[in-house]
Amino acid sequence: MTIAADAKKEWKDSHKHPPGFRARRGLNWFTVGLLYSMYYMCRYNFRFAGPGMREEFGWDAQQIADLAGWFSLAYGTGQLINGLFSDRIGGRTTMLIGAVGSILVNLLIGFSPWTSSFMVFAAMWMVNGYIQACGAPGMVKTNAAWFNRDERGVFAGIFGFMIQSGQTMISLLAPVILNGFTFLAFVVGPGQWRMLFCIPPIGVALVSIWFYFVSSPSPDDAGYPGAIHDDVDNSAGTTVPILESFKFIFLNPLVWFYAVAYACTGAVRHASDQLAPLYFEDVLGFNMKTNMPEIAIGTLALIPMVAVAGSVVSGWISDRFFHGHRYPVAMFLYFMESVVIATAAVVMAFKFIGPTAGGILLGCLFLVLIAITANSTHSIVGAAAPMDIGGKKMAGFAAGVIDSFQYYGAAIGLFITGRMLSVSDGNYTYWFGIMTCFAFFGGCAMLSMLFRQTGRRTASRAVIAFMVLLVVAAIGIGVPKYRAQKAAHEARLAADAAAALPAEQAPAK
Repeated sequence: MTIAADAKKEWKDSHKHPPGFRARRGLNWFTVGLLYSMYYMCRYNFRFAGPGMREEFGWDAQQIADLAGWFSLAYGTGQLINGLFSDRIGGRTTMLIGAVGSILVNLLIGFSPWTSSFMVFAAMWMVNGYIQACGAPGMVKTNAAWFNRDERGVFAGIFGFMIQSGQTMISLLAPVILNGFTFLAFVVGPGQWRMLFCIPPIGVALVSIWFYFVSSPSPDDAGYPGAIHDDVDNSAGTTVPILESFKFIFLNPLVWFYAVAYACTGAVRHASDQLAPLYFEDVLGFNMKTNMPEIAIGTLALIPMVAVAGSVVSGWISDRFFHGHRYPVAMFLYFMESVVIATAAVVMAFKFIGPTAGGILLGCLFLVLIAITANSTHSIVGAAAPMDIGGKKMAGFAAGVIDSFQYYGAAIGLFITGRMLSVSDGNYTYWFGIMTCFAFFGGCAMLSMLFRQTGRRTASRAVIAFMVLLVVAAIGIGVPKYRAQKAAHEARLAADAAAALPAEQAPAK
């Protein structure tokens, strides 16, 4: 199905974009990116609600991490299903369905009297996760139709700016909501975390209306037929039967290399993002429920913005020097990320990170550095690679498969991290250590793919065997460590409970 190289070269040599195409593409790119950025407003609101929920309902770090993990499971499953259907119904329709659904679920969470029930909230948040999974496949599919292969790396990086702007917006809006404000006759008191689920949907609704009237699924639909040459299938249209998309993507080995690596991106990215407010409270001593320190607000707003620089540079390098191949750049980023996080773990173990001026600076700096590397792989592996593999007709399912593994990896990482934080009484060295392991594993996946694509199949299989051994070793070492920590934790709780009993109620010796 792949277009012959000589046919592609002949088309590129003779082709010039028609007048007005670049401006129309820019408008479409901005509109699609703006709506997807607004998805983040109804997703990352949860991490700011976590400290307030922990105080009001008594939920611990493990439960907050579990909620984020269950969201990730629902989101990953939604990516698989919605990605497949987006190839059938189109990316534009898929994104609109997701936006409307997310608005309704967030409002339900904000106004529901049953939000205080852990299981009810978990169910509603999982529904939101599934609906939110309409965004990425629809976004990737739409942009695959508007960009040639050797343009996608840079534009995926630039597109990361739009995506991360949503995270920045909620990072700036959430403190305003939690600190309390008055707008005309509308008064929100401090600490009302439920408003985090009521106010952001307003922005999503406004942008959805703009998206409905402005966006177009392809240049052909916008009046620019033949403006883009698709490497996979250059025939007219952007949709294919579900079975054809499933077979082509599911049987492509490149999809699975990227999927495994992207699971590692998810484990790092979401563990650092979702648990950062708890880390600020437990390690740096911040109040994240009301009156957040400026350095906390600034760090959470800065993280997505500096990540954009890494996304753009990595995308440009993969286009300019590797002719659209993403895996060499991704491999370097994963290994660099593992070094950065391992350094953070060592610094944390020696207690250089804490509620002091220097400790706070170090604690915030490492979060920023982790974000740069994690989001650079997020852009080229999660956005550019699916477009390259699936083309304009099957990029939706390619993105769904690859991105689903990001969230399955996130769920695994969050479940493990939450439990280790619980039994270690909040020792965040484990947080950094677990992220280090995932980052290194992602680098191994890209190294194996590099060997495979350069014809060194034996070396590729050797790396895969090494990765299997890593998993076995992690289970063999990690499970006994967790059990030992849990036993010690339960003993400490029992001792504390006994010490808290009045003298006359103390057990007789």
